[in-house]
Amino acid sequence: MDRKRAKEISQSPDMKDVQYNGERIYIQHVDDQSGKARIYSLNDPAQQFDVEVGQLFENDDLKK
Repeated sequence: MDRKRAKEISQSPDMKDVQYNGERIYIQHVDDQSGKARIYSLNDPAQQFDVEVGQLFENDDLKK
């Protein structure tokens, strides 16, 4: 996923199907400087961490 799309998803009121390492996640914030996103797994919202936005995949991306 690119940084622009990750930022759009983080600011959208609609829930999108985004995955990191095969797990559905929620994008809280995207840092333009570092290119990282603050995320958490929908299975464990208390566990928040930062990842490169290029490691995130929107469900539509997974079908290609």
